[in-house]
Amino acid sequence: MYFVNLLAMVIPILLAVAFLTLEYTWLILPSWPLAMMWFISTLAETNRAPFDLTEGESELVSGFNVEYAGGSFALFFLAEYANIIMMNALTITLFLGAYNNPAFPEMYSINFTIKALLF
Repeated sequence: MYFVNLLAMVIPILLAVAFLTLEYTWLILPSWPLAMMWFISTLAETNRAPFDLTEGESELVSGFNVEYAGGSFALFFLAEYANIIMMNALTITLFLGAYNNPAFPEMYSINFTIKALLF
């Protein structure tokens, strides 16, 4: 639903990466307004508070969640949380330099995991 907004925010990031040297700084520092808009849009895309209007109190009992039973209900929510993890990984890749850490360049997966846990 908000993917057009997210795609429109990727264009300035790609232009900045194409013309800037980002070896020693993260893109979140010079483009903090874009990062704030990205953060708000990812909250809306993943249906987190305050954008969780699809899950009202009356719909929790009679909404679309009642239609799923057992395993399909678990898979539905696993897909929802996988979307949250994917948006987190995309945010880290775009704004926090993914695995880039000038102090420890050989520890790619550890750098990425630490950034994911902190963000």
